Amino acid sequence: MIDIQFIERDGHREYAVVPIEIWDKVKDLIEDLDDAAMLKQAMAEDDGTRIPHAVLKAELAGDHPIKAWREHRGITQEALASAAGISKPYLSQMENRKRDGSVDVLQKLAAALEVQMDLLVELA
Repeated sequence: MIDIQFIERDGHREYAVVPIEIWDKVKDLIEDLDDAAMLKQAMAEDDGTRIPHAVLKAELAGDHPIKAWREHRGITQEALASAAGISKPYLSQMENRKRDGSVDVLQKLAAALEVQMDLLVELA
């Protein structure tokens, strides 16, 4: 049995005092709930123009934006190529900077990745 002390005011419990070992377990759960709530709020406010940290980090490490977004979304080259109506080798060549994509192809890739097309275009 856990020894919990309650502090009351005007006949209503306002505080619970718990042993530190219980608090040490509970505080991590509370932090996880706070983190989940913040993530949910951020996702609800996302208008598609923000670049997630993982994507930015991948691009700074040298990945093509298409590859960075594809991996962030957890999509295989085959699945993305199929969704965009292009071949897997064509997508691979774009990700490896051996081939540029047309505006039409970039629009299809952006739609499949659920991002704005300009986020997939590298600036020289």
